[in-house]
Amino acid sequence: MGAVTATRLRWGALAWVLTLQFFVVEALAEARYTAPYSRVGDVISALGAADSAARQLMNASFVVQAALILGGALLLRPALRGGAARAVPALLGAAALGVLLVGVFPTDGNGTVHAIGAFLYLVGGGLGLVALAYAVRPHSEALGTTVVLLGMVAIAATVFFLAGVTGYLGEGGTERAAAYPLPLALALTGGALWWIDRRGEEAPDSTSLRAERAREQARRAEQARARDTALDTATRRHDGAGESDDIDPEDPWAATSRRD
Repeated sequence: MGAVTATRLRWGALAWVLTLQFFVVEALAEARYTAPYSRVGDVISALGAADSAARQLMNASFVVQAALILGGALLLRPALRGGAARAVPALLGAAALGVLLVGVFPTDGNGTVHAIGAFLYLVGGGLGLVALAYAVRPHSEALGTTVVLLGMVAIAATVFFLAGVTGYLGEGGTERAAAYPLPLALALTGGALWWIDRRGEEAPDSTSLRAERAREQARRAEQARARDTALDTATRRHDGAGESDDIDPEDPWAATSRRD
């Protein structure tokens, strides 16, 4: 976490945790919806349409969600690692732009722009979570695995929703399966990165493991060299002692045969 300041990390993590506001506002908008509403059969955008009593609140939530997604991605960018870290702001930025368009252009207003926004949010969000998973995996294997699983769920549900395969979960249920993983994963990631920084207990990444193995190999090699040197020294001393026994103290230069 040395690449990001504590203040920047704290605000970035808070931004992503606050993306959970979407669920609170959605529940409030649904409670104020006068007509029958089903999370399985009705899409989220219906809560921001003209016949929704809480349409202004719901659409404002979409706009706020865009700011929270993009703000967190920019603030936490230095804490992300690897090549995937470069793709995270772009993909999550596309998702943020998408949810912004959804909020500014309700489904019963400019339907085309609204549909483009929904597409950007769902596709950018799903792919962004996969990139984010690889970018946070050096910090925590468990976090990376959880985020990538949520990303795969989002991508699969997005494919089904865009293809119209909604018979099992319903149109609203399939859309929620595609849309919900992003705020859940972002909130989890923001909280986890903040907790890891507070604890100062980053899991070692693959580079650290390789470096540790290299240090262990170097230590063992040094021990082997020291052992060989000690054995060589002991051998030389033994050979020297054997030669000194054959020397005649009265005539050191005499051959052994002469002394015999």
